[in-house]
Amino acid sequence: MPVSVGEQTDIPGVPRPDTVDDVNGSSTPPSRTRPPGTLRIGEIGGIDVLVRSSWLVVAVLIAVVLAPTIEMIAPGLGALTYVAGLAFAVLLYLSVLLHEVSHALVAKAFGYEVRSVTLNFLGGVTEIEGEPDTPGREFWIAVVGPLTSLAVGGVAWVAALIGPDTGLIAFAFRALALANLVVGVLNLLPGLPLDGGRVFRAAVWKVSGNPYAGSVAAAYGGRAVALLALAFPFVGREVIGLDITILDYVIAFVVAMFLWTGATQALVAARIRRGLPALTARGLARRAVEVARATPVVQAIEQAREAGAGAIVVHGPTGAIDGIVDERAVLATPEARRPWVEAGTLARTLSPGLTLPVDIAGEALIRALQRTPSTEYLVIDGDRLYGVLVMADVDKAFAEHVRTDRQSRTGKQSRAGR
Repeated sequence: MPVSVGEQTDIPGVPRPDTVDDVNGSSTPPSRTRPPGTLRIGEIGGIDVLVRSSWLVVAVLIAVVLAPTIEMIAPGLGALTYVAGLAFAVLLYLSVLLHEVSHALVAKAFGYEVRSVTLNFLGGVTEIEGEPDTPGREFWIAVVGPLTSLAVGGVAWVAALIGPDTGLIAFAFRALALANLVVGVLNLLPGLPLDGGRVFRAAVWKVSGNPYAGSVAAAYGGRAVALLALAFPFVGREVIGLDITILDYVIAFVVAMFLWTGATQALVAARIRRGLPALTARGLARRAVEVARATPVVQAIEQAREAGAGAIVVHGPTGAIDGIVDERAVLATPEARRPWVEAGTLARTLSPGLTLPVDIAGEALIRALQRTPSTEYLVIDGDRLYGVLVMADVDKAFAEHVRTDRQSRTGKQSRAGR
């Protein structure tokens, strides 16, 4: 099943600083809220396990589709026929859960934070913070899911061979084996958003040394797989001679659209990430002035104005910088009170993660911002103050990059259409 890596808000890879600010303390992220339309059914290894309401539709559909087969195998069950179908749906999704949890546990073993595992209409998704930073990690996080499905399919197949030849239990083992073997094989196809697409991306990345090249190759691979899925019922009827129904065409269309959309999104994300190296702490940081904590706010503002600075930091008795003055707190302070308010009372204490080296850039910068969400960060050059990185400036720069990339692609498409 697809692995969602680096899920974002409105800026891919950069969480907005929706933090609960204690002006005299650290900036702490808000409690994580459950996505709408999901039900939390527990946790595994500290990872939330969620189920979307759409899963109930799939469970009922599976029960209805299997009802005639179950009736033939065990006639006379009556309403229990559908209960048996629902039980198989639960068993099937437990195997999907194993698939997703395997992704999550390997990602955690590599040190990545895993937000949740969600079961949904199309199977499941594992939400992992950040992008793998090596092709090896990308490979193992992705490939373990299909391998788990193949292993579950193999165990179920062995159980079917050594168990009873007939009856519902035999049917359940065989159907579970077939479903997992199909899921395992199909998920290894080399195209995003499938797991095989991430495996393919890792392979191209390893050979070329370029993660962007891997993403583009895997995205186009996903589009190719989508076209094959769309063509399958036509080829199956005309070439192989399969008995194809209208439902087969509908399923092929839905799967193809899912794959094409996922591949296109991956391609857009790759193009955006290609421009991330242009985002640097050195280039985005505001000039800052340093004042003592006891300095009146009005005096600190004047010093910043004279220096042409856009931020103020404070130091304590030892002379070490230990806080960044919160711009919002300054604006909220009436001008008449500013001569009597000390700058230190409006400063956010520097907690671990809020100090960045001046040369950090690209995805390393994005990951640092993800690990410790805040509105401002202290930027240092060696042991010297360089400036303050304001999250609003990162938002603006990233939005401009996305806009420029979109205009560039639109221009190319217009020239190609002439």
